[in-house]
Amino acid sequence: MARQWLLFLPGLVAVCAVHGIFMDRLASKKLCADDECVYTISLARAQEDYNAPDCRFINVKKGQRIYVYSKLVKENEAGEFWAGSVYGDQQEDEMGTVGYFPRNLVQEQHVYQEATKEVPTTDVDFFCE
Repeated sequence: MARQWLLFLPGLVAVCAVHGIFMDRLASKKLCADDECVYTISLARAQEDYNAPDCRFINVKKGQRIYVYSKLVKENEAGEFWAGSVYGDQQEDEMGTVGYFPRNLVQEQHVYQEATKEVPTTDVDFFCE
């Protein structure tokens, strides 16, 4: 699925094509360290391997370190998921890719900032390219 947006600036029209799909939301709120959810909350270590079921998630190998950026607020019977990116050289192709993983997969090693800001999730939080 491709989405296109038109950006109107005085005297200029730009078309931006984005290829991807908006997936179902995993939660309506997330906890972050700041209002924009850009600061790292913690560093965690994977306790087991995890194979991503779809493009919203990241693949993780046991022992890998993960930077955590947000924690989805659990709703109803949904699982508890955090968002982060793999850190380290064990799986180079995943470094820098931000995605979700089950909270029970990891053990937090170091907390940089408390996740005290509750922020609504948006469709972009669950966009897959």
